[in-house]
Amino acid sequence: MTRTVRIAPSILSADFADFAREIRAIEDQGADWVHVDVMDGHFVPNITFGPPAVKAFRPHVRTVMDVHLMIAPVDPYIDAFAEAGADILTAHVEAGPHIHRTLQAIRAAGMRPGVALNPGTPAEAALPLLDLVDLVLVMTVNPGFGGQAYLDMTGKVRTLRAAIGDREIHLEVDGGIDPGTAPGIVTAGADVLVAGSAVFRGGSVEAPEVYGRNIAAIREAARG
Repeated sequence: MTRTVRIAPSILSADFADFAREIRAIEDQGADWVHVDVMDGHFVPNITFGPPAVKAFRPHVRTVMDVHLMIAPVDPYIDAFAEAGADILTAHVEAGPHIHRTLQAIRAAGMRPGVALNPGTPAEAALPLLDLVDLVLVMTVNPGFGGQAYLDMTGKVRTLRAAIGDREIHLEVDGGIDPGTAPGIVTAGADVLVAGSAVFRGGSVEAPEVYGRNIAAIREAARG
């Protein structure tokens, strides 16, 4: 698997009143994926999007719609997110007792399954799941809100990269990613960087070139 670094802006930091143009703007300015954070106010202390919102985003996403479920339970909603058009659907290992079944159901519904780990969850929790997933997501903040301070998870990422080996599995990090934190986490083995505030800060659909500069700065820093 070629380890090209991908930048996945989180639209949690976009203008909620103008998602269609925001999505087009970040893609036009170099985003590789579009990251959608789904929160339920139960598994995490915030409420964001559900399947109807994801379905509304779908026609505007030309790249990859990377949907991160911070909800519990997951299984009753898998088919709804498949019908909404998610390309990748990531569930937290902490969200329920039957993560193997959840990941199998995500793939059976036609999506690429991912598994996410909270900062307090060790890398070892994902190791028995590697043959079931296309993506492992390491949270570098406690999930629930954007704009938090970065938590250093380079050791966890390094462990996971070694365990993944030559499998075609993306290793994604989410939380506090910016040009300052990107180099270390990419060196440790991450190949997908989720960035919200660091991409959207200072820009708008009227000034999308700022998004482009922000994305380029993260990408350039990640290259070392």
